[in-house]
Formats: sequence, structure tokens, C-alpha cells
Amino acid sequence: MSNDNSTTRDDVAPIVFGRRFAHSETFKTLFREGMALVEETAAYLDGDGRSESRELMRTASLGYATESMRLTTRLMQIASWLLLQRAVNDGEMTPEQAGEEQAKVRLRGYSSSVTGPAWDELPARLRSLIERSIRLQERVIRLDDALSGALQDVPADNPVGHQISRLARAFGGAE
Repeated sequence: MSNDNSTTRDDVAPIVFGRRFAHSETFKTLFREGMALVEETAAYLDGDGRSESRELMRTASLGYATESMRLTTRLMQIASWLLLQRAVNDGEMTPEQAGEEQAKVRLRGYSSSVTGPAWDELPARLRSLIERSIRLQERVIRLDDALSGALQDVPADNPVGHQISRLARAFGGAE
């Protein structure tokens, strides 16, 4: 009995994880979760957050204004990205059209310091919304990297780069 292993892994097309994930139920759940966080944040900032911010001392009030602006901006960028992906998934836009619009979306940045005295002075609910938005942002960035093939930029002209490229192909990344 001969076992012919002459077929190499290069003969098999890799599964592109990002594209599959974007069409999955998991993406739909991420979308709903992201939009719900946007709505929850807007309701908080327009309601309880407004009254809570009035009770803060001057430095905490400045921190509240800064962090609520960062939070809002972060969530709007995430929502824009999610809506673009959904539009592509639903056939309302081509990937090329979405790519042009996505160039305007900034997923990275808008960082918040989640430690220290200024952080501790913020209302607990605002801190929770910020932490949840950061976790959501990290998930969206990972998915965006998978969709955009961020791993294809790894140089393969050295042993480490070659190994990383092989791992990327094995796990569905770009070559």
C-alpha cells in the first residue's frame, strides 16, 4: 500500500477566514451588538449621563467631556465599518465601492486611558460603555485585518517572514 504525499499544501487554496466570517451568523451577532451599543450609549449620554456629568467636579467634568467624545467617535467609526460590511454582504455595494468608503473609516485611534484617578472619577456607567466599546473596537479591527489581508504584507525573504507566511496560508490568511 503506497501513500502518495506528493500533493503539497500549495496545491490547495486557502480558506479566507475573513470573507467567510463576514457572511456568518457570528457577523450578524457582532453587527447587532455594535448597533445596540451605539443606541445604548446615545441614550445614556442624552439622559442619565447628562445629569451625572453635572454632578462632577471640574477635572472630572473635563474628563467626562473628553471621554464621551472619544466614545462617540469610536462608536461612529465602528458603526460605519459595520454598515459598510453589511451593505457588501447584502449586495447593496460592491467590495470596491465599500473599499473606497472604508478608506474614510478610522478604526484605530480614539484611545482612552482606563486607569488612573481621572478614570476613577468618571461615572461607572460611562466607564462600562467605554470598556465595552474598546473590546468591540478590538474585535472589529481583527476582522478588518482578516478581510483586508493584513498578513500579506509580511516579508517572506527571511526565515521568520517565510514561517509567518506559511502560518497565514495555513490559517486562511493571504499569502
